[in-house]
Amino acid sequence: MTLTVDGLRVRYGAVEAVRGLSLEVKPGEIVGLIGPNGAGKSSTLNAIMGAAPVAGGEIRLDGASLRGRKTEDVARAGIALVPEGRRIFAELTVEENLRLGLAARRSPGGIDDVFELFPVIEEFRRRQAGALSGGQQQQLAIARALVADPSVLLLDEPSLGLAPRIVSVVFDALAAIRERGLAVLLVEQRAQRTVALADRTYVLSNGELRLTLGPKDASDTEKLVAAYFA
Repeated sequence: MTLTVDGLRVRYGAVEAVRGLSLEVKPGEIVGLIGPNGAGKSSTLNAIMGAAPVAGGEIRLDGASLRGRKTEDVARAGIALVPEGRRIFAELTVEENLRLGLAARRSPGGIDDVFELFPVIEEFRRRQAGALSGGQQQQLAIARALVADPSVLLLDEPSLGLAPRIVSVVFDALAAIRERGLAVLLVEQRAQRTVALADRTYVLSNGELRLTLGPKDASDTEKLVAAYFA
Protein backbone atom coordinates (compact mmCIF):
# COMPACT_ATOMS: atom_id res chain seq x y z
CA MET A 1 0.00 0.00 0.00
CA THR A 2 1.16 3.54 -0.78
CA LEU A 3 1.16 6.19 1.93
CA THR A 4 0.51 9.70 0.61
CA VAL A 5 0.76 12.91 2.62
CA ASP A 6 -0.46 15.98 0.76
CA GLY A 7 -0.14 19.53 2.11
CA LEU A 8 -0.11 18.37 5.74
CA ARG A 9 -0.41 21.02 8.42
CA VAL A 10 -0.14 20.20 12.13
CA ARG A 11 -0.97 22.88 14.67
CA TYR A 12 -0.69 22.93 18.46
CA GLY A 13 -2.58 26.01 19.54
CA ALA A 14 -0.81 28.97 17.96
CA VAL A 15 2.22 26.88 16.98
CA GLU A 16 2.24 25.34 13.50
CA ALA A 17 4.60 22.36 13.76
CA VAL A 18 4.21 21.13 10.17
CA ARG A 19 3.48 23.43 7.23
CA GLY A 20 2.23 22.10 3.94
CA LEU A 21 4.29 18.90 3.88
CA SER A 22 3.81 16.52 0.96
CA LEU A 23 5.50 13.13 0.61
CA GLU A 24 4.86 9.63 -0.65
CA VAL A 25 6.08 6.20 0.42
CA LYS A 26 5.47 3.26 -1.90
CA PRO A 27 5.70 -0.47 -1.13
CA GLY A 28 9.31 -1.62 -1.01
CA GLU A 29 10.63 1.88 -0.31
CA ILE A 30 12.37 3.48 2.63
CA VAL A 31 11.82 7.22 2.83
CA GLY A 32 13.87 9.19 5.34
CA LEU A 33 12.76 12.25 7.26
CA ILE A 34 15.60 14.22 8.83
CA GLY A 35 16.14 17.67 10.28
CA PRO A 36 17.03 19.49 13.50
CA ASN A 37 15.09 19.15 16.73
CA GLY A 38 11.68 20.80 16.45
CA ALA A 39 11.57 20.43 12.67
CA GLY A 40 8.22 18.63 12.75
CA LYS A 41 9.39 15.06 12.14
CA SER A 42 7.65 13.35 15.07
CA SER A 43 4.57 15.52 14.57
CA THR A 44 4.34 14.19 11.02
CA LEU A 45 4.39 10.57 12.22
CA ASN A 46 1.86 11.30 14.96
CA ALA A 47 -0.44 13.04 12.49
CA ILE A 48 -0.35 10.02 10.20
CA MET A 49 -1.31 7.82 13.17
CA GLY A 50 -4.18 10.11 14.17
CA ALA A 51 -2.41 11.22 17.34
CA ALA A 52 -1.67 14.87 16.45
CA PRO A 53 -4.03 17.75 15.52
CA VAL A 54 -4.20 18.01 11.72
CA ALA A 55 -5.08 21.56 10.68
CA GLY A 56 -4.97 21.01 6.95
CA GLY A 57 -3.98 18.71 4.13
CA GLU A 58 -4.69 15.05 3.53
CA ILE A 59 -3.29 11.66 4.55
CA ARG A 60 -4.17 8.67 2.36
CA LEU A 61 -3.41 4.97 2.33
CA ASP A 62 -3.87 3.56 -1.16
CA GLY A 63 -6.18 6.49 -1.90
CA ALA A 64 -8.37 6.08 1.19
CA SER A 65 -8.36 9.07 3.55
CA LEU A 66 -7.03 8.53 7.07
CA ARG A 67 -7.59 12.07 8.25
CA GLY A 68 -9.77 12.20 11.35
CA ARG A 69 -9.58 8.49 12.01
CA LYS A 70 -8.70 7.16 15.45
CA THR A 71 -5.24 5.72 16.07
CA GLU A 72 -6.57 2.17 16.45
CA ASP A 73 -8.41 2.50 13.13
CA VAL A 74 -5.23 3.69 11.41
CA ALA A 75 -3.40 0.67 12.85
CA ARG A 76 -6.11 -1.69 11.60
CA ALA A 77 -5.83 -0.10 8.16
CA GLY A 78 -2.23 -1.29 8.02
CA ILE A 79 0.08 1.34 9.55
CA ALA A 80 2.33 0.59 12.53
CA LEU A 81 4.40 3.08 14.52
CA VAL A 82 7.57 2.32 16.48
CA PRO A 83 7.66 5.38 18.75
CA GLU A 84 10.71 7.12 20.14
CA GLY A 85 11.61 5.59 23.48
CA ARG A 86 10.45 2.04 22.49
CA ARG A 87 7.57 1.86 25.01
CA ILE A 88 7.75 -1.85 25.52
CA PHE A 89 6.06 -3.50 28.51
CA ALA A 90 9.03 -4.08 30.78
CA GLU A 91 7.21 -6.37 33.22
CA LEU A 92 6.11 -8.77 30.46
CA THR A 93 8.29 -11.32 28.72
CA VAL A 94 9.63 -10.74 25.23
CA GLU A 95 7.14 -13.26 23.84
CA GLU A 96 4.24 -11.63 25.68
CA ASN A 97 5.21 -8.27 24.18
CA LEU A 98 5.22 -9.80 20.72
CA ARG A 99 1.83 -11.43 21.23
CA LEU A 100 0.37 -8.01 22.04
CA GLY A 101 1.26 -7.05 18.49
CA LEU A 102 -0.99 -9.82 17.21
CA ALA A 103 -4.04 -7.87 18.41
CA ALA A 104 -3.72 -5.53 15.41
CA ARG A 105 -2.78 -8.25 12.91
CA ARG A 106 -4.87 -8.17 9.77
CA SER A 107 -4.03 -11.67 8.51
CA PRO A 108 -3.47 -15.12 10.02
CA GLY A 109 -0.02 -15.68 11.45
CA GLY A 110 2.14 -15.71 14.54
CA ILE A 111 5.30 -14.22 15.92
CA ASP A 112 7.91 -16.49 14.34
CA ASP A 113 8.38 -14.34 11.21
CA VAL A 114 10.32 -11.70 13.14
CA PHE A 115 12.92 -14.10 14.51
CA GLU A 116 14.78 -14.22 11.21
CA LEU A 117 15.23 -10.44 11.35
CA PHE A 118 16.07 -10.34 15.06
CA PRO A 119 17.61 -13.65 16.26
CA VAL A 120 18.27 -12.15 19.70
CA ILE A 121 14.52 -11.76 20.19
CA GLU A 122 14.04 -15.49 19.74
CA GLU A 123 16.98 -16.24 22.02
CA PHE A 124 15.46 -14.17 24.85
CA ARG A 125 11.79 -14.79 24.09
CA ARG A 126 11.06 -15.97 27.65
CA ARG A 127 13.10 -13.27 29.37
CA GLN A 128 11.43 -10.29 31.00
CA ALA A 129 11.59 -7.43 28.49
CA GLY A 130 12.83 -4.96 31.10
CA ALA A 131 15.97 -7.08 31.55
CA LEU A 132 17.04 -6.56 27.93
CA SER A 133 19.69 -4.06 26.90
CA GLY A 134 18.62 -0.86 25.18
CA GLY A 135 19.54 -2.26 21.78
CA GLN A 136 17.64 -5.47 22.40
CA GLN A 137 14.59 -3.50 23.54
CA GLN A 138 14.69 -1.48 20.31
CA GLN A 139 14.77 -4.67 18.28
CA LEU A 140 11.81 -5.93 20.30
CA ALA A 141 9.87 -2.71 19.65
CA ILE A 142 10.37 -3.05 15.89
CA ALA A 143 9.56 -6.75 15.99
CA ARG A 144 6.34 -6.10 17.92
CA ALA A 145 5.22 -3.62 15.25
CA LEU A 146 6.01 -6.12 12.49
CA VAL A 147 4.00 -8.87 14.17
CA ALA A 148 0.88 -6.85 13.32
CA ASP A 149 1.68 -7.45 9.62
CA PRO A 150 1.52 -3.77 8.59
CA SER A 151 1.79 -2.47 5.05
CA VAL A 152 3.46 0.75 6.25
CA LEU A 153 6.01 0.99 9.07
CA LEU A 154 6.74 4.34 10.75
CA LEU A 155 9.86 4.59 12.90
CA ASP A 156 10.75 7.48 15.19
CA GLU A 157 14.48 7.68 16.01
CA PRO A 158 15.12 3.90 16.17
CA SER A 159 18.89 4.37 16.64
CA LEU A 160 18.61 6.84 19.51
CA GLY A 161 21.00 5.94 22.33
CA LEU A 162 22.26 2.74 20.69
CA ALA A 163 25.85 1.56 20.38
CA PRO A 164 27.26 1.72 16.82
CA ARG A 165 27.17 -2.07 16.43
CA ILE A 166 23.48 -2.20 17.31
CA VAL A 167 22.75 0.74 15.03
CA SER A 168 24.11 -1.38 12.18
CA VAL A 169 21.88 -4.29 13.25
CA VAL A 170 18.83 -2.01 13.15
CA PHE A 171 19.69 -0.49 9.77
CA ASP A 172 20.39 -3.92 8.29
CA ALA A 173 16.98 -5.06 9.55
CA LEU A 174 15.33 -2.05 7.90
CA ALA A 175 16.94 -2.96 4.58
CA ALA A 176 15.56 -6.51 4.96
CA ILE A 177 12.11 -5.13 5.84
CA ARG A 178 12.16 -3.11 2.62
CA GLU A 179 12.90 -6.32 0.70
CA ARG A 180 9.71 -7.80 2.17
CA GLY A 181 7.75 -5.10 0.35
CA LEU A 182 6.81 -2.82 3.24
CA ALA A 183 6.67 0.94 2.89
CA VAL A 184 8.93 2.47 5.55
CA LEU A 185 8.96 6.09 6.74
CA LEU A 186 12.06 6.61 8.89
CA VAL A 187 12.62 9.59 11.19
CA GLU A 188 16.27 9.59 12.21
CA GLN A 189 18.99 11.68 13.78
CA ARG A 190 21.77 9.89 11.90
CA ALA A 191 21.47 11.90 8.71
CA GLN A 192 24.29 10.34 6.68
CA ARG A 193 23.25 6.75 7.38
CA THR A 194 19.63 7.57 6.64
CA VAL A 195 20.42 9.22 3.32
CA ALA A 196 22.61 6.26 2.34
CA LEU A 197 19.91 3.71 3.22
CA ALA A 198 16.74 5.46 2.03
CA ASP A 199 15.43 5.60 -1.51
CA ARG A 200 15.06 9.33 -0.87
CA THR A 201 15.26 11.52 2.19
CA TYR A 202 13.26 14.66 2.94
CA VAL A 203 14.93 17.40 4.97
CA LEU A 204 12.56 19.32 7.26
CA SER A 205 13.24 22.63 8.97
CA ASN A 206 10.69 24.66 10.93
CA GLY A 207 7.96 22.32 9.77
CA GLU A 208 8.67 22.82 6.05
CA LEU A 209 10.26 20.63 3.41
CA ARG A 210 13.60 22.20 2.47
CA LEU A 211 15.29 19.60 0.28
CA THR A 212 15.07 16.06 -1.05
CA LEU A 213 18.24 13.97 -1.03
CA GLY A 214 19.16 10.70 -2.74
CA PRO A 215 21.58 7.95 -1.68
CA LYS A 216 24.39 9.47 -3.75
CA ASP A 217 24.23 12.58 -1.55
CA ALA A 218 25.31 10.58 1.53
CA SER A 219 28.99 11.06 0.68
CA ASP A 220 28.63 14.82 0.23
CA THR A 221 29.22 15.96 3.81
CA GLU A 222 29.07 19.67 3.00
CA LYS A 223 25.71 19.28 1.25
CA LEU A 224 24.34 17.29 4.18
CA VAL A 225 25.45 19.85 6.73
CA ALA A 226 24.07 22.74 4.66
CA ALA A 227 20.75 20.96 4.16
CA TYR A 228 20.42 20.00 7.80
CA PHE A 229 20.95 23.49 9.11
CA ALA A 230 19.23 25.45 6.33
